[in-house]
Amino acid sequence: MSAPATPDIEVRTVTEAEFADWLKAVQVGFLRPPVVSEQYTRDLRANSDLDRVQAGFDGGRCVATFRSFAQELTVPGGSALPVSAISAVTVSPTHRRRGLLTRMMAADLSAARERGEVASTLIAAEYPIYGRYGYGPATWLTEWEIDTARTGLDPNWSRPADGGRVDLVDPAEAAKLGPEVFEQFRPTRAGAISRDRRWWDLATGASRRDGPWTEPFFAVYRTADGDPAGIVAYTADERWSDAKLPENAATVKGLIGLTPQADRALWHYVCSIDWIRTVRTGYRAPDDLLPQYFPNPRAARIVTHADFLWLRLLDVVRVLEARTYAAEGALVLEVIDDSGPAAGRYLLEASGTGARCTPTTRSAELTLNAKELASLYLGDESVARLLALGRVTEERSGAAARADALFRTEGRPWCPDMF
Repeated sequence: MSAPATPDIEVRTVTEAEFADWLKAVQVGFLRPPVVSEQYTRDLRANSDLDRVQAGFDGGRCVATFRSFAQELTVPGGSALPVSAISAVTVSPTHRRRGLLTRMMAADLSAARERGEVASTLIAAEYPIYGRYGYGPATWLTEWEIDTARTGLDPNWSRPADGGRVDLVDPAEAAKLGPEVFEQFRPTRAGAISRDRRWWDLATGASRRDGPWTEPFFAVYRTADGDPAGIVAYTADERWSDAKLPENAATVKGLIGLTPQADRALWHYVCSIDWIRTVRTGYRAPDDLLPQYFPNPRAARIVTHADFLWLRLLDVVRVLEARTYAAEGALVLEVIDDSGPAAGRYLLEASGTGARCTPTTRSAELTLNAKELASLYLGDESVARLLALGRVTEERSGAAARADALFRTEGRPWCPDMF
């Protein structure tokens, strides 16, 4: 556990005049050069609510940082929950283990509940930190590297067999079509999060982060009717062998398809570009169909498999009522939450018309920590596994199996975006 913070370290929201110094402290915390351009500082400030930007100050020096912002999270069934997304969490190496993160986290979660945000999300840079605040890993990701020569795809492919087509577009067109495609995709995948205008500006180069920038190529899949149904962004290096043969590699920055046909066409396109010998897929869902699109799925080898989006539940009743369930049934959950907001005993009743969750005095059937419920919520973890690990207590025989029948989903949740 963290030691209590020393009294002379003040934790509070930052002022307008302090924002630039706060951003420099973020850079230091992430081991990046502390020099930040004025343009990037202005852009981030324009997209930050100072009421949600915190810092720790020691003698006027910023030694800890924390920022949150409004986000929507898609849950099983397609509903979008209002959540608080946490980012820019740092503590300077000179001020570790003084309880600064604990103080900033408590303030933000309390404010989130007052705003009506029912959960909190983050991307955990270090696994052991956030469980003690009630967060659990809720989605995973997989990245593949594809040897294009081994896929078995037709090297002479030029357009999809379904009558659709793939067109290269410029960044301005991508900035227009991308949001249209993504907003149709978002309700279909649990774990997807909202993208604001700044996200698309950064992705297409209209706004820039500090550091090197390589403008991506953008390609759009259109159906036979001409409707955009998928988009991919990718970059490519320029590499030649000693024999003067092209050995280029492409890196996919993002690929969203509304149908398997759109996905297949965009992957076939990327893997059939002349001179491209390997393709890095970027972070995909762990159950992505991608390798099976190839006659030889072994052409794609896994290079990354890791937890990604972490979730913390703040309003158990609203959260459990928001999603759909795979079966009808009732279950009494005892939720342990040392820091408070999710603690209680709840009766979950799921039916074909929706779900109802109410506090109850009935005997508990399953007892679990708030972070374990967060891992179960989007459907990417099983109660049976948690039971085997000793992280869930089955108070009534058969309750774990009933819980798995309720919480399971057809596909694994996926969060495509870092934040």
